[in-house]
Amino acid sequence: MPASARQRCHAVLAGLVTLATAAVVSLAAPTPAGAADTWTETGSDRADPLTESQGLTSVEVPAGSPNHYTGIGTIPLGVSSRGWNHVGDPDASYDGHSIEPYQRDSGNSKMFRVRAPGGTWSEYVHTLGAGEALNNSWVAVSPDGQWMLSGEWGTMTRLLVFPTPGVNPSTSPSENLPQVSTVRLDHAVRDVQGCDFSGPTTLLCSSDDPEGSLFGLTKPLLQIDLSAAPNGTSDVSGHVSALRQLPLRSSCSGAFEAEGIDYDRRTGTLRVIVVSPGFCVLTDSKTYRFSRG
Repeated sequence: MPASARQRCHAVLAGLVTLATAAVVSLAAPTPAGAADTWTETGSDRADPLTESQGLTSVEVPAGSPNHYTGIGTIPLGVSSRGWNHVGDPDASYDGHSIEPYQRDSGNSKMFRVRAPGGTWSEYVHTLGAGEALNNSWVAVSPDGQWMLSGEWGTMTRLLVFPTPGVNPSTSPSENLPQVSTVRLDHAVRDVQGCDFSGPTTLLCSSDDPEGSLFGLTKPLLQIDLSAAPNGTSDVSGHVSALRQLPLRSSCSGAFEAEGIDYDRRTGTLRVIVVSPGFCVLTDSKTYRFSRG
């Protein structure tokens, strides 16, 4: 999320918005022809604007762990006081490492905060490469745990690949976390807020695209099929498909914001956060649930 969008969210949470009383907005869209998969909405839960508004991930270790959410209210004071004032959509490796992406308003680096299965936290900093965007909206850990994907805000034709901090033995909190390869997309994507692996070479992504010119619909759920599993040594290509529009329903009218995404392989459940416009960010923002088919 860029600084302007974050400021809008902060202003809403502070109550400095005008209550919108328009009729309920319902903008469901059919699945585009030729889409790789069909995802059907099966339910929703209220997303708390302070602690569940940026992202989520299902945690497999230890067994019985609840989903891990991020939001403005989950940023520790000791982290925000050092300028890391935005947290994005997290992910977790299957062995229980949870990774949160952080960004600052300025500078030349982004940070990944890692919680080990035992509960200890560590920080890994990545110095931006040439032409790399500052924002750090999401991470997606490969099923083998060794590689972590991330994206950039705006209209992009690539995803970035890093060794997974805290899991890949080549990483250390005392050293720069390097970008090691790239996913080259065959179709541009815009304002991706979260991605998660649903298989070794398949990503599901939530896009906050407000324009709709890329795929013929705004706020799409995307699928990216990789030519090979990321290996950290060579680039891979990614075929992009738009599957459907994310649900956009609220008692307020205005601009919705698609946020983080999670695929739980244990249940086959896909979850996506959609933040409501205006004052309704406080009342009817949702984490929507989907099942395949």
